[in-house]
Amino acid sequence: MRKLLRTIFLVDLFEGLWVTFRSQHPKKIVTEQYPMHRPKVAERYRGAPRLNINPENGETLCISCDLCALACPEKLIVVGWVRNPETKRKDLVNFTFDTSRCMFCGLCEDACPVDALELTQDFELASYTREGQIWDRQMLEEGPRPTQYKS
Repeated sequence: MRKLLRTIFLVDLFEGLWVTFRSQHPKKIVTEQYPMHRPKVAERYRGAPRLNINPENGETLCISCDLCALACPEKLIVVGWVRNPETKRKDLVNFTFDTSRCMFCGLCEDACPVDALELTQDFELASYTREGQIWDRQMLEEGPRPTQYKS
């Protein structure tokens, strides 16, 4: 009979709620005001990818070696290049990176011999479509542009 009354009057639920409310002191509750104040990320955080640019001539550092695409376990990097007949070097034509499938392991970054590809500390990668998650060369060179909110 006692067990039936405890079940009907939800005694166990109220005892659990009492434990929760007893341990939540208002001075200990902290809310991060996210859009206005950006959180600090760890120094070794790997976020949005970026193709680095040579500051002297404004061209990308990528030499089209395709090592980043070979190192990627998800096979989400596509490097397009053509052979320049004058210099006999590879010229980068296109570079795509699918951030929707990326697990941010950093193997592509480690494989790059000229440090052209880098995983930055940018963490705002949301988009409204799946096609928005596939970044082309221009987007990789510019990097993500999160909305800046003002209070």
